[in-house]
Amino acid sequence: MVSDPQRIVSLVPSLTEALFALGLGARVVGVTDWCIHPAEAVAKLPKVGGTKDADVAAILALAPDLVIANHEENTRRTVEQLEAAGLRVWVTYPRTVPEGAALLRELAGLGATPEAIAAVVEPVEAAVAHALASSGGPKVRVFCPIWRDPWMAAGADTYIHSMLELCGGANVFAERGDRRYPIVKLEDVVAAAPEVILLPDEPYAFGPRDVAELARLPVPAAQNGRIHCVDGTRVAWYGPRIRPALRGLRSILHPSVGPLGLATPRIA
Repeated sequence: MVSDPQRIVSLVPSLTEALFALGLGARVVGVTDWCIHPAEAVAKLPKVGGTKDADVAAILALAPDLVIANHEENTRRTVEQLEAAGLRVWVTYPRTVPEGAALLRELAGLGATPEAIAAVVEPVEAAVAHALASSGGPKVRVFCPIWRDPWMAAGADTYIHSMLELCGGANVFAERGDRRYPIVKLEDVVAAAPEVILLPDEPYAFGPRDVAELARLPVPAAQNGRIHCVDGTRVAWYGPRIRPALRGLRSILHPSVGPLGLATPRIA
């Protein structure tokens, strides 16, 4: 990793947002089409394609001294081409919420001020520590798909799984060890009997049609009206969104308990 880089291309939407939150936005010279936050700032930046089909030539033309990528969101081919061209590429891969918080502090090491670290990083670390200390209570069975046609669920060894567990959820497809994001059928969902179903709006944009379909299933979540469309960034983005995600998702999964003693934003 480059020490104190001055020209950064970010291929990771959540980390693009984190760079700006940390006061490092002026150093960002290029982002992907999927980097949408902060909206006004990223709208003015050169775009280098998508996360899966980044334009290597466009990245090289920006002459960055650091490219930030992600093992899951970006392709090995892109990373290898950038490294072969002589660029420094930082490949991130947080698979748990604590790792996401640690990555935020690492990102701050690129040049964030002590004031920015106190305002952005430390509250996230405190929220994660609080969640870890409170994660031993009763669990609610949760189904959180990421795709349909075919239906795909968040399995174990994923960031989403870690977020669900920290918020008091028991991921009903955590034991499907065939792949990190197992393909499931609706009969599998019925057999798993989730008490809550969370439908994020990314990477697949779940909506009312999906709620209506799942509401017809004979599962506790449908019978008790606990199928929620949620902001996908709260489920899967690491960075500054970790803290509000922990508050909000805890409130959805355990409404009678409360969001770890913190104020709860509306996310569903």
